[in-house]
Amino acid sequence: MLQLLLSFTCIALGVGMSIVNPGPKFPPTKGEVWPKPQEETKEAAYLTFNPSHFTVKLLGENCTILANAIQRYSYIIKNKSGLHRQRPHERRKRRNGAHRHDENYEGAVEELQIDLTAPCEDYPHFEMNEEYKLNVSTISALSSPSIWGIVRGLETFSQLFYLSDDRNELRVNKTRINDFPQYSHRGLLLDTSRHYISVSNILKTLDAMAYNKMNVFHWHIVDDQSFPYQSERFPELSQQGAYDSSMVYTKEDIQRVIEYARDRGIRVIPEFDVPGHTRSWGNAYPSVLTECYRQDKVVGLGPMDPTKNITYKLLRDLFQEVQTWFPEKYFHIGGDEVELDCWRSNPELREYMDKHNLTVPELHALFMQNAIPLLANDSEVVVWQEVFDERVPLSKDTLIQVWKGSWISEMVTVLTAGHRLIFSSTWYLDALGSNWPDYYWADPRQMVYDVTSNRTLLNGVVGGEACMWGEMVDDRNVQSRVWPRASAVAERLWSANTLGRRSFFDTLPSEVYHRMEEHTCRMIRRGVDAQPPTGPGFCIP
Repeated sequence: MLQLLLSFTCIALGVGMSIVNPGPKFPPTKGEVWPKPQEETKEAAYLTFNPSHFTVKLLGENCTILANAIQRYSYIIKNKSGLHRQRPHERRKRRNGAHRHDENYEGAVEELQIDLTAPCEDYPHFEMNEEYKLNVSTISALSSPSIWGIVRGLETFSQLFYLSDDRNELRVNKTRINDFPQYSHRGLLLDTSRHYISVSNILKTLDAMAYNKMNVFHWHIVDDQSFPYQSERFPELSQQGAYDSSMVYTKEDIQRVIEYARDRGIRVIPEFDVPGHTRSWGNAYPSVLTECYRQDKVVGLGPMDPTKNITYKLLRDLFQEVQTWFPEKYFHIGGDEVELDCWRSNPELREYMDKHNLTVPELHALFMQNAIPLLANDSEVVVWQEVFDERVPLSKDTLIQVWKGSWISEMVTVLTAGHRLIFSSTWYLDALGSNWPDYYWADPRQMVYDVTSNRTLLNGVVGGEACMWGEMVDDRNVQSRVWPRASAVAERLWSANTLGRRSFFDTLPSEVYHRMEEHTCRMIRRGVDAQPPTGPGFCIP
């Protein structure tokens, strides 16, 4: 009887009950920017937007990139903010006297004056200037000494607009912003070998990167499973190594991606990962790969053979072509996850190592020492951390990409040796079951400082990349797997730790969840198939 009474008491008090309220879990903000600007002052006063009474005026330099950006963002504001779905008579009704008693209403945005104070650069580049100043008022002003800062400022300007509660008009609050990125390298790696990703989806990815102010598209274009790069010098590589003749990237495809990225201030860094992850190369050129043995029998092909001249001749000629097609100065040569046991099993390589008194890791170092000089003379190199770990002599300009466990000690070791690095260890998007908050708090400079208290090391951390490996993603789900999880990485790299010092185990402030809801809906309206960020909710199309 006592137990029954306690049960009724618990029910009456709501003990153990989960109360669910109607509506979205985190209602979206209105006109908040992602990634968060460095300095932002927003007033309660607001203005309305009428596309037919709005102009853009250029005060400074002009170029094709700027003209394209103005056209692109004018279209986004006019057509991708939800306003175009309202009936014209509803908008007229709202404009006819609805603001007469609203003390915060200050008229309409009439003009955006853009002042680019220096000539445009041809291509985005490492450590490019992306700072800008934006003042939103009746006559708004955007200024920057760089075309890339203007592009970032236009993105921010477009994000400040929001629908009124009755959805009959587009509004924007009077706002002042001074903004710049904390990290110069803010990247997304996309693997197009495990599953082929169409050019149209790559372009959509570049759009989404621009919406998140990311500036490096790391194109992991080939790997063990397939070789979709269609070489003119070595057509057999894709003819025999691609999944299908329809699943290749031609020279024209690559040029289209590069130009599309250029307009959005995004660098395109190609990766041809050698000497491992090269099994698809062997369909056309098996002689450049190592035969792997088990009990004196060949069981398959492994990494590139580092002892054969033909290996380096193929790489030299291919790299020359690739670098002609990709104008980016940096080139990712890979160097990760080399199957050293295959080299160890091969009788000819064992004989070579005995003759030259080399260990297997030293054979890896020998390969990289021979392969890196095959790149163009003005190249800068990016390698995975194993190349550094194997003590390969590297120039101080080489970027080390840290991706494995024990990443804090690895970063400290790399930085102490005088190298610069990009960080990826906690930002692997292929981790099934992870959500965007799991990627939000990691600030690589903060992690280094927490264990060293040495500020002089921090400038060597130039940025980071979210990595979308392709085993479980293809054209049908790649966008929803990348976004909005990569948006968390984007804010960390642009804004750094603007919310104060935090750890992985802190609860995120609720404003971040609300802002993420708005940003995800914003991306969806602009054509990005982002997945719902945080539980129940909705987006206005």
